[in-house]
Amino acid sequence: MVCVYTEDRWTDILAAVASVRAQSRPALETLLVVDHNPRLRDRLERQYGGAPSVRVLANAGPRGLSAGRNTGIAHARGEVVAFLDDDAVAEREWLRHFAEAYDDPRVMAVGGRTEPVWASGRRPAWFPEEFDWVVGCTYRGLPPGRARVRNVLGGNASFRRTAFEAAGGFATGIGRDGDRRPLGCEETELCIRLGRALPGAVLMVDDRAVIHHRVPPARERFGYFRTRTYAEGLSKALVARSVGADKGLESERRYVARVLPAGVLRGLGDAVRGRPGGAGRAGAIVAGALVTAAGYLVGTVRTRRDGGNVVVPPSPTAAGRAPGHA
Repeated sequence: MVCVYTEDRWTDILAAVASVRAQSRPALETLLVVDHNPRLRDRLERQYGGAPSVRVLANAGPRGLSAGRNTGIAHARGEVVAFLDDDAVAEREWLRHFAEAYDDPRVMAVGGRTEPVWASGRRPAWFPEEFDWVVGCTYRGLPPGRARVRNVLGGNASFRRTAFEAAGGFATGIGRDGDRRPLGCEETELCIRLGRALPGAVLMVDDRAVIHHRVPPARERFGYFRTRTYAEGLSKALVARSVGADKGLESERRYVARVLPAGVLRGLGDAVRGRPGGAGRAGAIVAGALVTAAGYLVGTVRTRRDGGNVVVPPSPTAAGRAPGHA
């Protein structure tokens, strides 16, 4: 499934779909869910009208990524639903590595590794790998290889259909809504709910399932870094409100206590050795942590005052089912 919202990403959307259609393990279908953009939907329908394996759908819920995903889940025919960002391309073995994990009936979700494709051609010297989640990519601190995790990252993820039947769909009021403030964490909230609904469920990452995610020039700048980290703090406050701070911040506490201090020391060590960007990376880690914490505090005050607007939908109703992978 690829959720789309703007014609500005037309070339990226075509590349994403092409990468899915080129998989060594063919997808049962490719769903394109359009977020309240009739012009884009019509254009995609013309583009793929002759391709029976590609279906174009209109988001049937409120504007935003979560409702778009829920629309796709409701129409998906496969027993496993995979998600790919609209500005990313998957390597040829992506779905095959996902599928292998589901041979274990306990596995309910599998994520992969997302590599950044920097518009400038290389990582900005100041940008720490510990914060690659800012640009939607796998970050330093996640376990390598195949490993169990609390949650997968939504732009490169897959779920067994029964996961949604047990836990419901993606919550609205948390994640992205077109070009508004870059919120996130909707997949984190879902995965925590899933773990509670199915205590024996296994959620894992397999870093052989690789996608390449485009990072536009605007997201290579510190201004976006600051905005995105603040939005992450706001999102974490909503997650904590929905599922409780204990589970909602469990992984984050380890990340702040272990990964970030090690990153600061690494950056300072590089600075002492005269390596470019070391001091900048150390400073960005400190700034990112402080801004995220500020966003969390502001978000916590708001949710206590207003109650938050997180809505957990019931299990999306399947429009049709068939064996395979979506």
